[in-house]
Amino acid sequence: MTSNTTNGASTDHPLTVWMGPLDLPDFAAIDDDGFSPVFEAAFRAHQAEIDAIAGNIEAPTIENTLAALELSGKALSRVSAIFWCKAGADTNEAIQELEREIAPKMARHFTAIGLNEALFERIDTLYAADSRLDPETARALEKCWKGFVRSGAKLTGNARKRFAEINEELAALGTQFGQNVLADESSWELVLEASDLAGLPAFLCDSMAAAANDRDHDGKYLATLSRSIAEPFLAFSERRDLREKVHEAFVARGERSNWALIAKTLQLRTELAQLLGFESYAAFKLDNTMAKTPAAVMQLLEPVWQRAKDCAATDQDELARIAVSQGHNHDIAAWDWRHYAEKLKAERFDFDEAEVKPYLELENMISAGFSVATRLFGLEFVERGEIAGWNSEVRAFEVLNANGSHRGIFLADYFARPSKRSGAWMSALQSGHKLGDGDKPIIYNIMNFAKPADGEPALLSMDEANTLFHEFGHALHGLLSEARWPSLSGTSVSRDFVELPSQLYEHWLTTPQVLEQYARHHATGEPMPKPLLDKLIAARTFNAGFQTVEFTASALVDMAYHSTSDSVENPDRFETDTLASLGMPAAIAMRHRSPHFLHIFAGDGYSAGYYSYMWSEVLDADVFAAFEETGDVFDRDMAKKLLTNIYSAGDTADPEQLYIAFRGKMPTAEAMMIKKGLQ
Repeated sequence: MTSNTTNGASTDHPLTVWMGPLDLPDFAAIDDDGFSPVFEAAFRAHQAEIDAIAGNIEAPTIENTLAALELSGKALSRVSAIFWCKAGADTNEAIQELEREIAPKMARHFTAIGLNEALFERIDTLYAADSRLDPETARALEKCWKGFVRSGAKLTGNARKRFAEINEELAALGTQFGQNVLADESSWELVLEASDLAGLPAFLCDSMAAAANDRDHDGKYLATLSRSIAEPFLAFSERRDLREKVHEAFVARGERSNWALIAKTLQLRTELAQLLGFESYAAFKLDNTMAKTPAAVMQLLEPVWQRAKDCAATDQDELARIAVSQGHNHDIAAWDWRHYAEKLKAERFDFDEAEVKPYLELENMISAGFSVATRLFGLEFVERGEIAGWNSEVRAFEVLNANGSHRGIFLADYFARPSKRSGAWMSALQSGHKLGDGDKPIIYNIMNFAKPADGEPALLSMDEANTLFHEFGHALHGLLSEARWPSLSGTSVSRDFVELPSQLYEHWLTTPQVLEQYARHHATGEPMPKPLLDKLIAARTFNAGFQTVEFTASALVDMAYHSTSDSVENPDRFETDTLASLGMPAAIAMRHRSPHFLHIFAGDGYSAGYYSYMWSEVLDADVFAAFEETGDVFDRDMAKKLLTNIYSAGDTADPEQLYIAFRGKMPTAEAMMIKKGLQ
């Protein structure tokens, strides 16, 4: 392998010149040692491009300024995309060490661009000009101008310097936060014997045996902090002492190292927002969203919170009844809820998760997701087994339009491993756009399903199947983009609109048309029996109080952290006090406690924005209702409107305008609460 970085650009390195099949990176030619010099070369190359744009003596035009800016930095984009993919999905000590070095450098680099006075002057001149631009170009220009302002372009003197310092420090803090959580998740384990498995179904025992083998505990069974093992263990284990150990370790991830990082992060975010003239970080973050203000977010969350608590309290009484009936005279603790909820579900609906999982084989669920995309949007997915990814478990699919032409690439990495951070997410190695020569999208999904034993199928819970559809909905948002401008492409939309395509896609999983075809027994191939299918659909809103309290508590704590203009010196106590003021049920834990709340502290992504899942849920309930009103959940005319206004539009228009173009009006939260079973 050779590379040329002598001219400040990496001209033939596999990290930046992608020579793999279908214009993908050649992952076999990439090694960890190559990242550092290529990053340095790519930083220099991008800076040279920025200097040329800013120093152009010609009057600014859309082509020589806005388009040049959006097309700049391709080498940096490419090496960054591969690096951050590996940092999340297949990390190691070398990658983590480099991550701690690269994150602040990246922040320093892009902060300097945002504070480049000559460059902003050119953008500002274009923005102020009375020119007749097409709507998409006008929106790209407006977004660019606002981005500069939000990046401190109008700051002067010491404020500019301090703004840059804050961004660099926040990048380092976010990196360390995420690495601390991963360290706790990958190091904790509970080694069990066969005698410890009372109540556990075969699928979970198989997954725990496979996890034990992977960590050199042959012949044993391993409970880990992977959600795909921890949550079913809490649901099925008859051993209350073991449930307590797993639960307490699960909610304590990050406790040892991350409280101080949270306090510093919050202090810096507040300072940054106030430098830009906002009272709080939440006010700053929400300024360019659909919600606009913290008050609007609270108007959504507070009524849902109260209704969820009421539902949870009713369910808790039922759980206590079941516990007493089985001779357990203890209060329902957080490590008991899932266990007795599983028994309550069996009582109410005469089935449990173990009965459903044999019909939710991973391969069939993947096919189901692809099939829905074919029926709605005409896409076809062809697996390309010869294409290697960042790990041997990565699978590659070529995505074709209805006419057989190439649309993009979808990569999927489904199984949990110690080198992968927890959770599930979508991202892009390359976003699709039509500016200049254009680019085709290369989109990937990361999951953390429990890996089955050799020769056994991977079986999903209903929640995991929903996660598969959710992340694939994000992937389709990236794959179907028709935006010309890169900054408006795919998922580059406001935070409280980005979850609409993903959460909406989940609805098709539980339609009879999909379940009848793809929910088939992994051993016999027989479809899910109609009585079981009916019970599964009837139970969709079961335990809604618990699930909504879990989520909404996290969203409310997020807003509380970021809405205050005061420093939060003791976030541990702040979290406790906030939950107490909300009346948080003692038997339910936040879905993401602060020390492992990656959404809001391992980077800036969902900070003051975790509410957006619920905001989008209001929208997705209303959108799917539009399909149901036609009598056909695959109605062609409705699917065409959905493609035009939601999945392919990106950020080419205001999200509220796009939504109204699809539905005719904005929805209310009531439809969402009915869908969730919070009547």
